[in-house]
Amino acid sequence: MICFERVLIMGTGPASVQLAVLFKKQRGSTIGVAGRESIRSNEFFGALDCHDQHIRVSVQNEKHRSLAGECSVDRIFTGYSRIEGSWDTLILAVTTDAYVQVLSQLNPDVLKQVKCIVLVSPTFGSNRLVHQYVSELGYTPEVISFSTYCGDTRWADGRPSNHVVTTGVKNKLYIGSTRTPSEAVNELCKIVDQLGVTMEVMASPFEAETRNISLYVHPALFMNDFSLNAIFGNADVQTYVYKLYPEGPINQHLIRDMLAGWKEIMRITDRLHIRPLNLLQFMTDDNYPVHLQSLSRSDIEEFVDLQDIHQEYLLYIRYTSLLIDPFSQPNEEGKYFDFSAVPFRKMFINHEGQLEIPRMPQEDYYRIKIIQGIARHLRVDCPTIDKFIATYENKLVQVAQEQKELPLSSAFQIRTFAGDLNMICEGLEIYHQEETL
Repeated sequence: MICFERVLIMGTGPASVQLAVLFKKQRGSTIGVAGRESIRSNEFFGALDCHDQHIRVSVQNEKHRSLAGECSVDRIFTGYSRIEGSWDTLILAVTTDAYVQVLSQLNPDVLKQVKCIVLVSPTFGSNRLVHQYVSELGYTPEVISFSTYCGDTRWADGRPSNHVVTTGVKNKLYIGSTRTPSEAVNELCKIVDQLGVTMEVMASPFEAETRNISLYVHPALFMNDFSLNAIFGNADVQTYVYKLYPEGPINQHLIRDMLAGWKEIMRITDRLHIRPLNLLQFMTDDNYPVHLQSLSRSDIEEFVDLQDIHQEYLLYIRYTSLLIDPFSQPNEEGKYFDFSAVPFRKMFINHEGQLEIPRMPQEDYYRIKIIQGIARHLRVDCPTIDKFIATYENKLVQVAQEQKELPLSSAFQIRTFAGDLNMICEGLEIYHQEETL
C-alpha cells in the first residue's frame, strides 16, 4: 500500500500548517489543505492567497529545529464538498466531534480512493467511529490513531495566517492502526522519530487513544463549580487552571474526583482488554517530570497498588510540585518560572458574532460524553463521570438563560452525540467478536 504521496490535510488550524511542512519536508508529499467555509477559515485561506500558497513554521526552541521549515501548498479547497482529485492519505486535523461531519461532505469518488486516514488528536473511540463510518459506505481504508498531536503550535501573530510557531514538542507519542503490521505506521514512526519524539506502537487504536492525558485530568480541572464560574462568570480577579485553591480549582475534592474518574475509565478499558494505565507514571514520565525528592520512583511505579488516600496524596504532591517549573533556572530572588499560571479563558464573542465557549472545556464535553456512552454500552458504572457531565450541562443551561439577549453558538446545546455513539458501540461489538476468534 502506497501512502503519503498525495496527502490531504483536513482543517485550517496551526497544526495543519505544521503537518503540511513536515510531510512536504520529510516525504516530498503533494500537499492539499481543505477547510470549512467560515469567517476564521476564510482569513486563513486569504493569507495563503496573498502569499502564493506559501506557508512557514518557526520554532521557539532551537532544539526543535527539525520541525521548522517552509513550503508551498499544492492544492487549496475552500469547503470540503469542493475537494477533487486523487488523495491516498487523509489527515484529520479537525476537532474530534467533527470527524463524521467532515467525511460526510466528501465526494464519494474522492473518498473511495483513500488508502489511509490519520487521526491527529482523537479521543477514546474515534478510530472505531471513523472506521465504522467508512465501512458502512463500502470503503476499507486503514485508519490510524495517534494518542495526541505531536506538539504545541500557534499562529505566529495570534490570528490565522500562513505562519505558525511550534512552541513545544511531546516527549512521547502512541500510535495504533486497524491493520497490523502496518507499513503506514512504520513510515509515520520514521517521520516522528526524526523530531526526537519517542514512538510506541500499541496493540490497537483504542489503546493508543487511551494515552491522552486530557482524558484523565481535564474533566476534573474544568467541570467543577470553581472553574465553570471562572469561565462563564464576570469576576474581575484572574484565576488559573493549575493553581491551588483559592488561586485555582485544585483542592482535595478535585484530586479525589480526578482519581475516581481515572479508575472509572480503567474499568471501561478493562472490559475491552486494553492494558491499564498508571496515572501517576503517565503524568510524570510522559508529560511533566518532577524531582525525585518530590515523588520517588517507588511511589510512581507502585501507584496503582496503593490505597485511595495514598494515591490522592501523591497526586496532590504532583500538582504542588508543578506550581513552578522545577527544572527552570531561579532568578536572583530564588523564584522559579510560574509554570501553573495558565489563566482560565472566558467565554467570548466568536467571528460569527455568537457567544462562544473556549476550546477547553468545549472539546472535553464531547470526549467525556463519548466515554459515558461507551461505559453505558458496556454496563460500567461511572458516577464521577456522570457528575462531571451534570455539573457542566447545568452550567450551560444556566448561562443560556442568563444570556438570552445574545446569539449562542451550538456549543451551548445539551448533546447526546447519539449518532457517533451508535457507530462506536456497533464497532465495539465487532471488536469483541474479533477478540474471541
